[in-house]
Amino acid sequence: LQLQESGGGSVEAGGSLTLSCSFSGGRLDNYAIGWFRNGREGVACISSSDTRTFYADSVKGRFTVVRDNTTGAVHLHMNSLRDEDTATYYCYARLIGSNTEYWGQGTQVTVSS
Repeated sequence: LQLQESGGGSVEAGGSLTLSCSFSGGRLDNYAIGWFRNGREGVACISSSDTRTFYADSVKGRFTVVRDNTTGAVHLHMNSLRDEDTATYYCYARLIGSNTEYWGQGTQVTVSS
């Protein structure tokens, strides 16, 4: 499975960005997907069945994770961005029922006030 993030960039505080993670080489609905930043800080996760989502307290109400199994992409919609959201964001996938995991290369988000 290959993961590729896109959509990072610079934005002013209060603005919005959408990060996308494109997948190839596997069926997206076989994986739980997560977004992390600065290494291992979990931001948002979504289950393979789309029935469960998780958000870190710091982003709850501002970030939304959605997946499109048809196009093989997961999006992280980020609103009301703050300076402290500045980070490198990584897409993560874990094969259901195993410890097999995959990471993207990361995309930089910079928020300035």
